[in-house]
Amino acid sequence: MKKIKYTDIKNILESNSLEVKSNISNQEIFNKIKTLSNASEKDLSFFSNQKYFKDLKKTKAKACLIQEKFAEFLPISCSPIIVEDPYLALALISYLFNNENQLISNGIISKNSMISSKSKIHDNVQINSYTILNENCEIGKNVFIGSNSNIGPNVKINNNVIIHDNVSIANAIIMENCIIQSGVRIGGTGFGFEMQTKQKIYHSGNVIIGKNSSIGSNTTIDRAVFDSTSIGDFANIDNLVQIAHNVIIGDNAIIAAQVGFAGSTKIGNNVKIGGQAGIAGHLIIGDNVTIAAKSGVTKNIPDNKIVAGFPAKDIKLWKKEVIKNSLRK
Repeated sequence: MKKIKYTDIKNILESNSLEVKSNISNQEIFNKIKTLSNASEKDLSFFSNQKYFKDLKKTKAKACLIQEKFAEFLPISCSPIIVEDPYLALALISYLFNNENQLISNGIISKNSMISSKSKIHDNVQINSYTILNENCEIGKNVFIGSNSNIGPNVKINNNVIIHDNVSIANAIIMENCIIQSGVRIGGTGFGFEMQTKQKIYHSGNVIIGKNSSIGSNTTIDRAVFDSTSIGDFANIDNLVQIAHNVIIGDNAIIAAQVGFAGSTKIGNNVKIGGQAGIAGHLIIGDNVTIAAKSGVTKNIPDNKIVAGFPAKDIKLWKKEVIKNSLRK
């Protein structure tokens, strides 16, 4: 069991410009991070959602990441670690307790993999059994590629990328520090054809995934017809998301499971989209937009809007309609 000293926690938070206040000794040791209700006297916990206020008062945790205004409600046995944003603090230190589960390249290429002589592999790359590396591929330093994956043709994977098992990537550029979960399909031909004859349109474009992005299991990202289907930096895309050809998604996107994007829609920066939302094609969605779960977006959305419903509209109007409809019943 891995044990973490408080000084390690403090150093990470302060190195990320988070102010930390606590009377805990630097040598104090924690076994795990757990929820308030499940933590033991040797664990660290956190409080970031007032729904769990009752759990806060009776937690058995040794210490808790918490805002100063709530610290007085902790039991005497639980020491507060005062931070402005406990959830961000949790995110920053979570790997300390779980880094044994992180995939780090061991530099070994399995004898059971198939590597094209027309591909290029840089230093310290791990490729597991039954993975195929096709022609015109370049794999950067410290890349991990799991089993049963098919990479290429026409793929560039930059440094420190992690690709899990059963992944298919073709016609794509994956920037550094990305994580591609199991079952992802990137760079296949999109859903395009001439309507009357149903003649398929050949796709010659590619997919670009920005740095530090995470693509969830069984997500599909289609290559563009001519140019690039593009995902920005620091994107967090959940499982079972469909991104059609020519879609452009900006930086810092948060996209929950089962969202679908039709072709040629442009999504701005800092967009949040709830599960099972659908976005029609050839739209422009602005920066800082929030789209509620199960919304159907059929029109452009300007910057800084929150929308819900089908067809999606300003969330205040949607709530009023929901109330009116409920009163009629």
